[in-house]
Amino acid sequence: CCLLLSANESYQRAEEDIQVLTGIKVAHGTQQRMVHRQNFKLLRVDTKVSEISIDGGKVRLRTPQGQPCQWRDYKAVNLHKLGAEAFFQENDTLAEWVNQQPSSKPLICLGDGHQGIWNIFAMIGDLEKRREILDWYHLVENLGKVGGSIKRLDRVEALLWKGKVDEAINEFVDWEQAKVNNFISYLNQHRHRIVNYDYYQSEGISIGSGTIESTIKQIGRRVKISGSQWKTENVSQVLLHRCAYLNGCFSA
Repeated sequence: CCLLLSANESYQRAEEDIQVLTGIKVAHGTQQRMVHRQNFKLLRVDTKVSEISIDGGKVRLRTPQGQPCQWRDYKAVNLHKLGAEAFFQENDTLAEWVNQQPSSKPLICLGDGHQGIWNIFAMIGDLEKRREILDWYHLVENLGKVGGSIKRLDRVEALLWKGKVDEAINEFVDWEQAKVNNFISYLNQHRHRIVNYDYYQSEGISIGSGTIESTIKQIGRRVKISGSQWKTENVSQVLLHRCAYLNGCFSA
């Protein structure tokens, strides 16, 4: 019960709530020690993984008094409908964990435009096994940053929805501007990840990374509790604890 409560709220609140629920006082320091001596095993699935998505979140590290706070990245991966895990500065371990799971071929890999995410995907399986898809909503968001004619943007969006990258680029041939050039470079960088979104969606295949974004938010509800700061050496255990809760490991 203590592990369940402290996975979802601060150790101090877990102390208070466990006393209300059971009449037993378990000090917040004991709650914390209980978490850090626990052996949380990474999730293992039996069902073949057909889709995965990866994204990054941030955690606030404890610094000496008087020094500015430090925010550092962690990476989370969601095996769609099967579970999720998060790793702090352990990209190799993340890839190794995914590679240990049974997976279908092709394996749908969803991510935004951050190159660091695709570098991790490159360590998962092999290129023939992966089907990399650029998050449609991230693509549209970047298109919106170009600005200009709404009609032109609508035409480009319609072309990209069908995966027609070259035709989309041709819509900008008469418009020389830094924002346009940046967007064209973005399209060229990810052109092999820009698919026929219309077809994929009709086949019931995910085209957006909303699943992993939701996972990051749910992890953040614990690691970003107001005022929370974590020792660097404790972050991985805290992430394991929170993911164990999200994966239902404390259910009766």
